[in-house]
Amino acid sequence: MKKIILALIVVASFMLSSCTTSQESNEREVYDISMIGKDASYEKKEGTEIIYLAGGCFWGIEKLVQSIPGVISGISGYANGKGVNPTYQQVSNGNTGFRETVRVEYDPNVVSLEKILYAYFSVIDPTIENRQGNDIGTQYQTGVYYADENSMNIVKEVVENEKSRVANFMVEVKPLESFYEAEEYHQDYLDKNPQGYCHIPQAKFDKVKKMMIDPAEYTKPAADEISKNLSPMEYQVTQKAATEKPFSHEYDELFDDGIYVDIVTGEPLFSSRDKYDSGCGWPAFTKTIDESTVVEKKDSSLGMVRTEVVSRVGNSHLGHKFEGDSTSPNGIRYCINGSSLKFIPKDEMEKEGYGDLLSLFE
Repeated sequence: MKKIILALIVVASFMLSSCTTSQESNEREVYDISMIGKDASYEKKEGTEIIYLAGGCFWGIEKLVQSIPGVISGISGYANGKGVNPTYQQVSNGNTGFRETVRVEYDPNVVSLEKILYAYFSVIDPTIENRQGNDIGTQYQTGVYYADENSMNIVKEVVENEKSRVANFMVEVKPLESFYEAEEYHQDYLDKNPQGYCHIPQAKFDKVKKMMIDPAEYTKPAADEISKNLSPMEYQVTQKAATEKPFSHEYDELFDDGIYVDIVTGEPLFSSRDKYDSGCGWPAFTKTIDESTVVEKKDSSLGMVRTEVVSRVGNSHLGHKFEGDSTSPNGIRYCINGSSLKFIPKDEMEKEGYGDLLSLFE
């Protein structure tokens, strides 16, 4: 009778709902978020937000998000399937529709959802369905499941950017329908088993740990604004992947102290400390300020295979990355079109909002 009365209250209010699991009999508040998602095991805490990420085996995604400062917890579980309280064995059969998913609880005052999402996309393959690494099955389908309208808007913005980088985008993007925490032995699995299986390479973990520039601070303008704000050459280079003529841009011979940012969004990309004269006719750098601010793409144009680099938030074409380059101090050459960059002199960085990067010159 108590459950019936409670159900009526839920229908009337659309604010709270309650359920019990086989592990606990006490009724608990459900995080009801004006969408349709229900997560009976989550208790909303003031000053926190959540997002649900599916990226293959949940052990790796859980470990990944837990490494991001500002993430309060990563809990492995099962999302958006049929039935209630699924077990790992049931989900592994591949016929429940549940995805191995991690509930990410974070402090938005410390880490942005954009940063979490770009970290997530940097470790998954968004072009394949029902598989990540060696793990195959519907339970390994990638997905981003949002739980409120604000998160939905941010998710859709980041997803549109990621979609534009690949021919086939297979990541599910949906509101959360249901989430059940996985069995205890799955929680913190890689902490308990440091040598345990993980489909995410260590290099990708390391890259995420070094993320220092927050993508939430930069916005890609509307297409008409980009066209209006850029010169014809800047537009052709950044938006159409054109290449400026060698030795044609002033930045090729510029070696003053400062940083180079995406001309479209202002996102920091390179430092003058890492710039060198390669003799190729384009600005050359040995590394980026933050590896995460550039995205590498396979480029098969001109009858050769190269690595194209584009900016993270703006998706601006920058140039190409070459490895094993004899002219480079470390063998890596980022060959970048000057037209894709804006130079911020060191003595203007504070005024232009880049004061936190002055430590690059200490």
